[in-house]
Amino acid sequence: MLELDEWLCQHLNKTKEAGLYRKVRTMNTAPRSTMLIDGRRQIVFSSNNYLGLANNQRLVTAAEAILHEYGVGSSGSRLTTGHTDWHHKIEEKIASFKQTEAALLFSSGYLANVGVLSTLPKEGDVILSDQLNHASIIDGCRLSKAKTVVYNHIDMDDLEKKLNETASYKRRFIVTDGVFSMDGTIAPLDQMISLAKRYHAYTIVDDAHATGVLGKNGRGTSEYFGVRPDVVIGTFSKAIGTEGGFVAGSHVLIDFLLNNARTFIFQTAMPPAICAASYAALEVIEESYDKRQQLVSNVEKIKTSLIEMGYLVKGDLTPIIPVIIGDPNEAVGFSEKLQEKGIYAPAIRPPTVPEGESRIRLTVTSDHTAKEIDYLLECFQFIGKELSIK
Repeated sequence: MLELDEWLCQHLNKTKEAGLYRKVRTMNTAPRSTMLIDGRRQIVFSSNNYLGLANNQRLVTAAEAILHEYGVGSSGSRLTTGHTDWHHKIEEKIASFKQTEAALLFSSGYLANVGVLSTLPKEGDVILSDQLNHASIIDGCRLSKAKTVVYNHIDMDDLEKKLNETASYKRRFIVTDGVFSMDGTIAPLDQMISLAKRYHAYTIVDDAHATGVLGKNGRGTSEYFGVRPDVVIGTFSKAIGTEGGFVAGSHVLIDFLLNNARTFIFQTAMPPAICAASYAALEVIEESYDKRQQLVSNVEKIKTSLIEMGYLVKGDLTPIIPVIIGDPNEAVGFSEKLQEKGIYAPAIRPPTVPEGESRIRLTVTSDHTAKEIDYLLECFQFIGKELSIK
């Protein structure tokens, strides 16, 4: 038998040969559209900080005030010593923002998804999950005692077919991303909820990449389509600019999760200072119509220009703009060329995306300037010709 490190090295060498090896970069400055990364100045087109709030002074001030009052940690789970008035305040704010009866904080969006899906569907139930759902949804489904059936990406005909085929199960749960993190597509929530009502199924939506971005007031896919799912899951780590996750829904749903979701019960609570910063962020978002309009304008310009250049660009009108390269090594090479020119946009490769669909996943923020966007487009034009990729 091989020594553990020898076996792991063989595995890593195969990963490198396939062009799938990953390594972390060090951010040397606060989150902005231009940052120092590994000591080099780069224009960042890979951040989920869609509204530029991660370094917003209003959030920093809110966190700082509570930091001095409550300290740096929460000291325990919410059910022991970790619950403060700020946890209560942010849950009330989330429920108000999402227009639901109640909300429950989790320490991350990942834990929220896993908590809901491993707790709510029971043995004898079935979960109908979109083909491109986030890894946290997939992991939640795996931990559930319910059966999981995957339907084709945002294909409502296939979803209806799967609903017909699963009529014998006790309960059916349809789960989907609101905005899909790698393709930038928007789930047709209005059609989905219509199907759910017709077939007596429940709907669960992970609104991580839609919260703060979609809808007139930034409330997400529910507001965008004018509908109300049974369960709304979200995160603070995207447009809200902080950290943590939440579930929003009825009082009964929240009480059920508080008493049963292991990723809530056994997880240390978020620090109160982060709750305060998140509260301030939601206030800013409620006042940020102009920021969302600027974000839409930036997205339209980049997407339209790349398509005109001949690139294969996926997605709807969201801040996630996937530019398909295909081969993982070519995608890495393209990303390295961008970095040489001062643009940070890492290549995304399998297993995060399907084989043959390695890509540069651009993400856009409201803080990107016209000059930065023009430079990005110039670089894509030049590198595309240099590498014969379009």
